[in-house]
Amino acid sequence: MRLVKLIANLGYGSRKDVAWMFREGRITSPDGEVLYADDKVEHAQIHIDGEPLDPPAGIMLMLHKPLGVTCSRKDPGRVVYDLLPPRYRQRSPALSTVGRLDRDTSGLLLITDDGALLHRVISPRANITKVYEATLAQDLRGDEQALFASGTLLLESETTPLLPATLDVLAPRHVRLSITEGRYHQVRRMFAATGNHVETLQRTAVGQLQMENLPPGEWRRLGEDDIARIFEPAAP
Repeated sequence: MRLVKLIANLGYGSRKDVAWMFREGRITSPDGEVLYADDKVEHAQIHIDGEPLDPPAGIMLMLHKPLGVTCSRKDPGRVVYDLLPPRYRQRSPALSTVGRLDRDTSGLLLITDDGALLHRVISPRANITKVYEATLAQDLRGDEQALFASGTLLLESETTPLLPATLDVLAPRHVRLSITEGRYHQVRRMFAATGNHVETLQRTAVGQLQMENLPPGEWRRLGEDDIARIFEPAAP
């Protein structure tokens, strides 16, 4: 029953459902030969209804999170897991977001079922840079770059200053901000501390992994080279 458990853990159905799929001949080799539950075959040699089996546990996905979608599993509105194939919600181990983007923030979101990899990315010791682009309600006042880079900025109701962050000014109300922390609503609160307000916010990179041209709502599986880019240090 090894194959039954494997396929059930990938979210295709209960073990009973998968056993029925074997009996119906829906599980085959790439050349269409019917497989049986007690066969010993490699993962890559299994097709269901003519399509390759989903990747095994240990995957990481990159999703372009749209506005209005939350990172919660349970929410009255739309959640990020609704953007994946329905069976991905049934995978075991379960997929989880690597950190969160709030409902009003779009951009690059990582999703994985690898707990060790997840904690490696979010660990403060990893010092991974997250890059955001924001539009502001008011023109910059002029001292934000120095303030954010100083390592002295205190957010409201906090007692520990923020680590230094890099602000690139693209226009008087358009900026790129690179941070290595992930405090609650950090980017919005940083500009609020200067008397400004973030109108739009998008995360464009995690480490050296760029969102590139992935359309909103679309996702792709990351390969080993992609994952390695998350941990690459920024160019001097």
